[in-house]
Amino acid sequence: MASTRFVVVGGGTAGWISAFIVQDAIKRLRLDARVHVVESSKIPTVGVGEATTAAFHLFLRHFGIDTLDFMRSCEATYKLGIRHEDWRKKGVTYYGPIDDPHQVVQAPPGAPSDYLNVYAISVGKPVQDMHLFGPLLERKKAPWTVKGDGSLLPLGPFLPAYHFDQALVGQYLKAKSEGITLVDNVMSGVERDADTGDVTALVFEDGERLEGDFFIDATGFRKRLIVGELQAPWVSYAHELPVNRALPFWLPVEPGEEIANYTRAWAQDAGWMWQIPTQTRYGCGYVFSDAFRTPDEAHAEIERALGREVEVRGDIRFEIGRLENVWINNVLAVGLSSSFLEPLESTSIHGTIVQMMMFAGQYLRDPAEITRDLCADYNRRVARQVDDFRSFVNLHYMTERDDTPFWREVRANRIHPETRERLARWQQEMPRHQHFPQYLFGLPHMETQLHYPVLDGLGLLDPALAKAEMARDPKLRSFARKTHDALVKEYKQAATKALGHAEFLQGVRERRWS
Repeated sequence: MASTRFVVVGGGTAGWISAFIVQDAIKRLRLDARVHVVESSKIPTVGVGEATTAAFHLFLRHFGIDTLDFMRSCEATYKLGIRHEDWRKKGVTYYGPIDDPHQVVQAPPGAPSDYLNVYAISVGKPVQDMHLFGPLLERKKAPWTVKGDGSLLPLGPFLPAYHFDQALVGQYLKAKSEGITLVDNVMSGVERDADTGDVTALVFEDGERLEGDFFIDATGFRKRLIVGELQAPWVSYAHELPVNRALPFWLPVEPGEEIANYTRAWAQDAGWMWQIPTQTRYGCGYVFSDAFRTPDEAHAEIERALGREVEVRGDIRFEIGRLENVWINNVLAVGLSSSFLEPLESTSIHGTIVQMMMFAGQYLRDPAEITRDLCADYNRRVARQVDDFRSFVNLHYMTERDDTPFWREVRANRIHPETRERLARWQQEMPRHQHFPQYLFGLPHMETQLHYPVLDGLGLLDPALAKAEMARDPKLRSFARKTHDALVKEYKQAATKALGHAEFLQGVRERRWS
């Protein structure tokens, strides 16, 4: 009997991540199966700056990929959080560090989740201050110092995220792959089973065929299999996430300039601007609503904001939302083939990793053993993950801004009911871990460690409520105060010893550290 063939259609970051995870599961489950990736060298890959969450660091670590080698090869930089500018109102900046201080402190028995966050709000202190990454973000530092012998010493336990040129990452993962068959060809058609509707083979422009048993659609916005062949319905988020267009551009990293260790999310008059640092340049773009700006007006607004001319590299129209079902018949969609949200919280690669880890851990088996109920359960969980992303991104628009028609419209009419329900609950009780459904089998998802800095930064939490909750347990409040103050002091001191981000990256390039 022939081996089962898993065929990933499309390479890039999402395609190669999927191939790695499926190949790993095949080995673990001892399946008689092979993985093929269809990626044509004739189709150029356009490099853009992209950001991840810490899930990507866990992915690299799981596959034994040296992170310094990765950073060197992919012009990657650290992403320790997000700098939000002008969201609450013009002139207000806050940081969203991605580390979690609750993970580095042993909580007292019976302590509720997020007690340190609640304490910080109760005394009017910025949540970001008790994070290791907080002072590092403000000073653009790396989470390392140098020992007397010149070797690196981490400032503490940490899980970073990364910024990189996504074209380089796809090539890097391809080079690191083992046991995966690359098919360098251009797909021109598909063969399907007349009775079941399953995809049975890909047809290429040179007349060659590739038969397969299970197909992963990583063709990006084209959605070549899941929509092009299987007509998967789309669930739009256009109402609550009204930006629908982007003007991407590059900015140089100037000689001697410190390099940001954060994604910059800078609110503008009709949307927001991103800046993602790689080692040599910033991948940037203005995400806006064309109901309030023409592309020419948006271009002019960018140049006014930056005080310089920029060369726009395209005019990208997109529809924000997700597939109703990412898994239909024997086709599973990942990455941009399955969903798209504005890149405010780096949900794309994060979602791909979590979605594929869940598939490999709970659902992957011989295609003959797959049932409709299994597919339905998977689709329900993936849909809930993307809906959580939607609500988290939508939360950022719950601001005090009313200075332009765009912000007045968003505030008045574009906040999703789930966002409003959560905010109403959090006026009655402080956000807790258990307020978020656990549906990903323990895999990381958007919960309180990411919500607190945003809620705090936007002024959406009530210090009086936090103070009342802390007053119920004086011993816990005393422990939280001592712990909070110790962390703030320790991390501020650590930041003074930390390497500058640019200096660290130069050392990585020069192989100063192994």
